[in-house]
Amino acid sequence: MGVPVARIRVLVVDDHRIFAESLAAALAAEPDVDVSAAGSGPAALRALERAAAEGRGYDVLLVDAELGAQAAGDAPAVPGPRQPEAPAVDGIALVAGVRANRPAVRSVVLAEKDDPRAAARALQAGASGWVAKDCSLQRLLSVIRGVLRDETHLPPALLTGVLRELTTARKHRTDSERLVESLTPREREVLRCMVAGLGRKAVAERLFLSPHTVRTHMQNVLGKLGVHSTLAAVALARRAGVGPAEPAVRPLGGDVVERGGQLAQ
Repeated sequence: MGVPVARIRVLVVDDHRIFAESLAAALAAEPDVDVSAAGSGPAALRALERAAAEGRGYDVLLVDAELGAQAAGDAPAVPGPRQPEAPAVDGIALVAGVRANRPAVRSVVLAEKDDPRAAARALQAGASGWVAKDCSLQRLLSVIRGVLRDETHLPPALLTGVLRELTTARKHRTDSERLVESLTPREREVLRCMVAGLGRKAVAERLFLSPHTVRTHMQNVLGKLGVHSTLAAVALARRAGVGPAEPAVRPLGGDVVERGGQLAQ
């Protein structure tokens, strides 16, 4: 009897049906690869859940860099029973979600063009590789097997640009973290509420403060962060890794509205 061949389970996630089917067929011809395909982010998440429940999870995701950008009405990669509509999930968001919830699964992004900024975002989200869609099958198989050995794969032509993008992003994050650290504990609470999309009235109810006091805190936050609008404050907070305040038990009203960079209800 021969020695059993260890199988690599691959999930192709691409909303271009012809490409997905062609790639899946090519990979399926390999003796050590089992491959399936999903035509959207939500479909991929369902496939991951089913596989995990069956005790045979996927090893590698091959994710389209432009996932979700296909025009409405195009055929899905994998035909089947009509599924209820689910929120769209782009390729980078899918990579980040899989990395957070299924860290054993490696993700490789498939791209039609070299884009250092997008490649850097993919790596920050948890991708283990960025590969051209028109690369050879042998190159792709080499990447698949490499990421399972905890290798990171990038085209040599992208390396300098990606390193530059990552260095810039790290500097922005460091600067943003330093500004956030200048806030008082109460101001940080207010900032987290702002990141959650809460307006002045909702923040007041959440923190048991008067709207006037909340307004003062929000103005202080903008001043210390050196920005002039709530949206800019939220963007800076996100770069610093500040997450939204936890959802309240009861619904809170008060969407954030900006008028000339000022908070309003």
